Amino acid sequence: MAVRFDHFVLTVASIEATCAFYRAALDARVVEFKGGRKALDFGGWKINLHRIGHEFEPKAATPTGGSGDFCVISDEPLDELIARLGELGIVIEEGPVPRTGANGPIVSVYFRDPDGNLVEVANPA
Repeated sequence: MAVRFDHFVLTVASIEATCAFYRAALDARVVEFKGGRKALDFGGWKINLHRIGHEFEPKAATPTGGSGDFCVISDEPLDELIARLGELGIVIEEGPVPRTGANGPIVSVYFRDPDGNLVEVANPA
């Protein structure tokens, strides 16, 4: 039985732009590993990055930039996140709105990364 989430992969147009975005928006730590690959480390889980047309094997059957849609739980109050995103010029598409997370009620905000992936950041309600 699966016990926890470890990582997922985003296929992106620019590794550098993606790293800069997630570093600024979500305080990700950029790490480099085997073969010069890069990942966004969030302490306990990570997002591996593949550049469009230069994916690593094995990979999704049809890797496509901008097809991601995921939610992360944050301990940062959403009003602080919203203020920082505003300073960075990142548009909030929706929220704060109530939702249902894996462990119960959450309050979420939604925005997009440079490739158009939908990023949901939530606090437990």
